[in-house]
Amino acid sequence: MLYRYFLLIAVHFFVAKPFAQNDSTPKTKESIVVTKDPRLDVLTQKQAMINKRSKLMTSSGLYKGYRIQLLNSNNRNLAFKLKYDLLSAYPDQKTYVSYQAPYFKVRFGNFLHRDEAEKMKKQLSKTYPTGVFVVEDAIEYTPKSDEDVK
Repeated sequence: MLYRYFLLIAVHFFVAKPFAQNDSTPKTKESIVVTKDPRLDVLTQKQAMINKRSKLMTSSGLYKGYRIQLLNSNNRNLAFKLKYDLLSAYPDQKTYVSYQAPYFKVRFGNFLHRDEAEKMKKQLSKTYPTGVFVVEDAIEYTPKSDEDVK
């Protein structure tokens, strides 16, 4: 019994007392003044832009975006004829033919945002009424230096 009482007193003095508030000590206010180089703000903004852009990139260095798929067929001649027709009608856009055995896929354009791809899909659907849909793909894209990436 005496051992328990001694243990209780020891815990009280060694544990409870150091955490007790002592109101008799004077409270002082200390402050730290940080002076920074204004170029740090510029670097911070550049790094934030790099982080936004890298979030949109794939491991291969291409951007995550959208293309319009117009054909998925095992007919190679049909795929390259469609590519030629698209290049003739839309010389400002790129057309891609890929082969994933046993099918040839024809994909059109490089769109960073889905709404841009949907607008072009509506336009293409007038000429090609079936089998036209928007797909996610790694796209070729070069952002302008002053462009804000969403």
